[in-house]
Amino acid sequence: MDYDLEERAALFGENIIKFCKKILLNNINKPLINQVVRSGTSIGANYMEANQASSKKDFKNKIKISQKESNETKHWLRMIAVAVPEVKDKCRELWQEAHELTLIFATISKNCK
Repeated sequence: MDYDLEERAALFGENIIKFCKKILLNNINKPLINQVVRSGTSIGANYMEANQASSKKDFKNKIKISQKESNETKHWLRMIAVAVPEVKDKCRELWQEAHELTLIFATISKNCK
């Protein structure tokens, strides 16, 4: 089986969107949802940009942005788990995937010379 990180990142973004659409909005969780959608969907966009980079330096920069966005997504998922306790299990599942993506991008960045 081929490993397609671009597809994995895109699916993660899609899963973030589907997850957030199920949460009833209120004054507390609306900004949290906006933030997690922004960071969670930008992971894949930045990775796609990395794959079209004009130089190794540009590639590494875009990979670092993907890493930062996936790490940020973990924070927003944690906040949503507190604000909307009934979705805590799904937050934990998505957090784990964001964590794995963070580690993958960190490894790519470290190995990019």
